[in-house]
Amino acid sequence: MELVPLPPNSLRIGQVLTFSVRDAEGHLLFAAGQTLQNTPQVQALIQRGAWVQAHETKEYQKALVHKMDTLMMQGASLANIVKVEADFRAERTQRAVAELSEPAFWNDLHLHAHSLLKDPREDFLGRLETLREDALRRFHQRPDAVLTLLVHDASQDFQRYSARHAVLCLLVADLVAKQLGWAEDRTRALLNAALTMNLSITPQQDRLAAQEDKPSPRQSLEMRDHGDRSAEQLRALGVTDELWLGAVRLHHEAGPGPLAGRADIDQLARVLRRIDIFGARLSPRRNRKALSGAAAVRAIYLDERQQPDEAGAAVIKAVGLYPPGSLVRLANGEQGIVVRRGHSATDPLVAALIGKSGSPLSGPVPRDTRLQAQAVAASLAPHELKLVINMEKLLKTAG
Repeated sequence: MELVPLPPNSLRIGQVLTFSVRDAEGHLLFAAGQTLQNTPQVQALIQRGAWVQAHETKEYQKALVHKMDTLMMQGASLANIVKVEADFRAERTQRAVAELSEPAFWNDLHLHAHSLLKDPREDFLGRLETLREDALRRFHQRPDAVLTLLVHDASQDFQRYSARHAVLCLLVADLVAKQLGWAEDRTRALLNAALTMNLSITPQQDRLAAQEDKPSPRQSLEMRDHGDRSAEQLRALGVTDELWLGAVRLHHEAGPGPLAGRADIDQLARVLRRIDIFGARLSPRRNRKALSGAAAVRAIYLDERQQPDEAGAAVIKAVGLYPPGSLVRLANGEQGIVVRRGHSATDPLVAALIGKSGSPLSGPVPRDTRLQAQAVAASLAPHELKLVINMEKLLKTAG
């Protein structure tokens, strides 16, 4: 990898990168297409300079110079040249983002979410909106593929738990709001609350996920009333939406029962609580394994009184009984991963990975679970599949 140093102050706050920014060893710091936000990390980067791959800058400059030269030879006005240059930069940026693979895009977005939630200071609301809209824009292009990736990703690792959980809850909340037919203002409040419900305990959540012992009495005390503290912190950061604040404040307090007849805030809080539980059950900690997709669904199907839960049912209708990214065993003995929701909650499209003999297949093989021989026989926990899945290859073959 040939790296070229960028001199200090050659980058700027708010710049949309048309190339990837790296450190001196070539490790990726910011991917092409990302916006440099006003954070201490970016400010330090601007002051000391960074590194880029040589071919990225050369190719970009060559293409831009050629386009500008052509316009000048054609006698274009200065105003038109400036406009074309801006359009060219925007086109290159959009192309760079679009060309990022799903794993690369979401890994980068998780890093941004981790930075935002861990250090919610300057321009928090602007950074949050950018993160939310970037995530939703990409999600809406291939919702089942993204769910497959993020649910599987959540089940494999507890690093940056809080950020991964927030992003997954955001996307599930988007599906559930559509399932419930909620208006735009309620939907936006739910999405924002999903991203920020644990804002006041982000570092503690990450530490708890990584430790072998159960929470100490002091740690348990730190987690108590975090809904109230997160709402207070959001208000101090400039949030004025009472639906958003109320959902965050009450997401551990909204009790069981039908949604109808409740105040809007209580409805949002109850739905958010069930989404929160669903996402948490899919994720491992150092001291416990992740549950199967069906077990995560069962955790929200019944409420605290062991009655069918309306909010939980809405989540299940949105993601299915076997969510994309969860693992299953089929009636024919094969094992695989769910890659698409079906017409009903019980018949997802599955990519078989391990044959009935127990040996890995040469590649993912689509299975229609509506057929009796290929029906889902059991849901598997992540540790039960003895195979490392190449998610990039899987998503390409799954479409």
